[in-house]
Amino acid sequence: MGEQRTTKRRAARSAASTTVPTATATVPTAAVPASAQPPPGPPATGPAHVTFVLTQVGALAAMGFAEQLSPLGLTPAHAGLLRAVAAEPGRSQQAVATELGVLPSRLVALVDELEQDGLLERRRNPGDRRHHALHLTAEGEVRLVEIGKAALRNADAYLAPLDAKEQDVLGRLLDRLAAAHGLAPGVHPGFRALGR
Repeated sequence: MGEQRTTKRRAARSAASTTVPTATATVPTAAVPASAQPPPGPPATGPAHVTFVLTQVGALAAMGFAEQLSPLGLTPAHAGLLRAVAAEPGRSQQAVATELGVLPSRLVALVDELEQDGLLERRRNPGDRRHHALHLTAEGEVRLVEIGKAALRNADAYLAPLDAKEQDVLGRLLDRLAAAHGLAPGVHPGFRALGR
């Protein structure tokens, strides 16, 4: 019996010590209506809110791009690799892996997949026969144009709520953030997570 009274007193002290400040006094949390308490989750303003919304909209854009690529039989990683090879044909797998920040073994798997689909080919590097030079095939060049169209469709749908001036301002702000955080232009940081 004495033990129950002690437990009730501890509970009463705990409830009394948990308070929420108000303009005039401090009242126990239990006395504050649920509607007056901040909603659970991220704050609705400030830097944490901005970061959270960036995460949300970035994930949405990435999902939209993946959906646009799906009918082409490609993933965003395939598209990124094709773009990297097209930007500088003839580089070694090692050089492309370094640029993308992907494990060389994972890059080999992606190259294998694109080679089997007839979009990419390995050629012996005439300067160093130990390395293969990566090149797009004619079909790979056609597919790269289709990837560009898919990216534009995604961008049009995703950015539709913003006018051209707002899109330009947003683009410049995001470029500043990307540069400040050392992100390589045109290289998705998701490559770093492949195969790890």
